[in-house]
Amino acid sequence: MLKTNKLMKNFNFLSLVFILLFVFQNEKVSAQTYCNPLNISYRFCLDKPSRREAADPTIVLYKDNYYLFASKSGGYWVSSDLLAWKMVTTKDLPIENYAPTAVVIGDWLYFLTSESNTIYRSNDPASGKWEVVNSSFPIVITDPALFADTDGRVYFYYGCSNKNPLQAIELDVNNQLNPIGKPVDCIFENNTEHGWERTGDYNQRSEKPWIEGSWMNKYKGKYYLQYAGPGTEFRSYGDGVYVSDNPLGPFTYASNNPFSSKPEGFVSGAGHGSTFADKYGNYWHIATMTISVKHMFERRLVLLPTGFDNAGNLFTSSDFGDYPLAVPNHKWKNVSELNTGWMLLSCNKPAKASSSIEQNPVNFAFNEDIRNYWSAKTGTKGEWLSVDLESLCTVNAIQVNFAENETELYGREGVLAHQYLVEYSTDQTNWKTMVDKTSNAEDLTHPYFELSKPVQARFIRITNLRVPGGTFAISGLRVFGNGTGSKPTKVGSFEAIRNLADPCIVELSWPKQENAIGYNIRYGAQKDELYHCYQVYGDTSVTIRSLNKNQEYWFQIDTFGENGITPGVLRKVALTQAKMKN
Repeated sequence: MLKTNKLMKNFNFLSLVFILLFVFQNEKVSAQTYCNPLNISYRFCLDKPSRREAADPTIVLYKDNYYLFASKSGGYWVSSDLLAWKMVTTKDLPIENYAPTAVVIGDWLYFLTSESNTIYRSNDPASGKWEVVNSSFPIVITDPALFADTDGRVYFYYGCSNKNPLQAIELDVNNQLNPIGKPVDCIFENNTEHGWERTGDYNQRSEKPWIEGSWMNKYKGKYYLQYAGPGTEFRSYGDGVYVSDNPLGPFTYASNNPFSSKPEGFVSGAGHGSTFADKYGNYWHIATMTISVKHMFERRLVLLPTGFDNAGNLFTSSDFGDYPLAVPNHKWKNVSELNTGWMLLSCNKPAKASSSIEQNPVNFAFNEDIRNYWSAKTGTKGEWLSVDLESLCTVNAIQVNFAENETELYGREGVLAHQYLVEYSTDQTNWKTMVDKTSNAEDLTHPYFELSKPVQARFIRITNLRVPGGTFAISGLRVFGNGTGSKPTKVGSFEAIRNLADPCIVELSWPKQENAIGYNIRYGAQKDELYHCYQVYGDTSVTIRSLNKNQEYWFQIDTFGENGITPGVLRKVALTQAKMKN
């Protein structure tokens, strides 16, 4: 009898373990996914040239909903899950201003923007109804950030300049949030020692950077003051952080800066953002990415998983920041849980189209660069684009990134939605429907579709029914899943040379690997803190100019292809390995 009871206890324990493992695995598998750029209704700007924009984002969690505010967007968005966003319009707020910010203070959500001296609040922001708290705030507001401390005190951070520092001051919660005392200087630019603060797409220019976009978080008693640089129009746009024991400083520069950066890939740039915790205690960073072709302020939004490590470092994971990522319904233990394992299948693959404009050829839809795009000659019904994946692949998701070509649209009023049909085939003769948006009424320009069941496909085709205006144009028809071949081979060695005259610069080169479509150069100040990533497609060398001058780094070059990721060898690159370069 005792033996039977013991067997039953062991059986029950093993059953419980199995159930928990089953639940965990299904939670991970069943979690919905998204893909950057964030799929929201980007509005056409009100001025010429005709283009879409959203930038300088703030996300806050208020009464179990997430609220997303962005510059000049004609409103703001609300979501219950970070996946589906509904536009809220209002006549109560200066929604045409830049750099909106929001914070929860007590039972209210507070709001203000650049170019305004008015602070607002609402206890029902989903309705679009707000009231004025202070109509004569005495500080000239540029790139504001409000922060409510755990002790009930409130602080204000602000500044946007290539000359002046970011500043901070306490606000009086009992007197309309008016300032208390005098402002203190917090962050100055330092592009001599901080390579990432240098201007240019590749930090190659010498003019002073714009230091802007303040944001504050508190974590385990430490204050993390975040800031953006070197300029919103550059691929190098990122966010750095200084840390202090006091909300007004003094602040110490973090060794893993910039903590948010995405200088390459389909989407690039990850600056002027906000860091927030979701309903489960997971941290995220919402930031500005650049297109900046039609206009410097042609921009989109990127949402990246974020966290604090055991040493207290604030970091953002961007190594596959424009591939499908999961949004879990539980607290993750490691950010790697969010990776789906779905790889890019469409990069530089053979493509055809119904027609093409000479300066917008068909390969521009598959070269992993949002700054250029394919365009058909017209926007009429029946224009199409197709890609050959070159082998039968398992397709889990697709992302359609529409571009604006020859549009004369402004604002939201009267703008119609894209209508289209996506099909797949194994033989380019028999086609099946993958996504049917022939009756679509949502104006979403970066729609992402996770398939309910993966399909086997070699050919993908999208056919136009209607465009909002201009021609049928796509900057990226991106297909995700897995091929049938082997994982790419390992980068077992590489050369790394720091520039003796300017240690902010490092040159790396490595042998070409089989089955690779690209490489992620991952690096950081410690061997277990490889938080930076520089993504390269095709090439086997790169020059990185964003290092901190007097800091040694660890580097690892991971290989990725259609069948997975292969970590490379990890190696320390000391300052003593620097060489004089012309």
